[in-house]
Amino acid sequence: MSKKESLDPSHLKSHIGYRLRIVSNAVSHSFAKKLSSFDVTVAEWVILREMYAKEENTAPSTIAEMTGLTRGAVSKLIDRLLQKGFVTRAESVGDRRYQDIQLTSQATKLIPKLSKVADENDESFFSRLSKTEREFLMKTLIKLAELHKLNTNPIE
Repeated sequence: MSKKESLDPSHLKSHIGYRLRIVSNAVSHSFAKKLSSFDVTVAEWVILREMYAKEENTAPSTIAEMTGLTRGAVSKLIDRLLQKGFVTRAESVGDRRYQDIQLTSQATKLIPKLSKVADENDESFFSRLSKTEREFLMKTLIKLAELHKLNTNPIE
């Protein structure tokens, strides 16, 4: 018996993870491309949207906790958002190590538009599913994420 015959490996395309990755890559790539027309990356979108939901000034450490990103990654993203005029940064008078990050009015006007882009991107990929199928898919993905303690935002 040859080595190939004794292994009998499962076919690549028989894996749920493979199928999820195909769909995820397509959805993510499409969304990234649409965001680029606004000069925003997916990672920047995640930070902006999380800050928008919080509705108050935010410390970089809090942004790191909310997004699951490292403080170093958050710092670099905040620097890019500063350059684009989407956030402001102020140092605390009492403790110069503490920074207060705030969305600019430009960002607060842009975020609902970007959210609509996200909604439309989902719609273009998942509109062929019935409402019941969408709800089931969402519940299943949430269940798997909770089971495996996957609580970071996908940014790539």
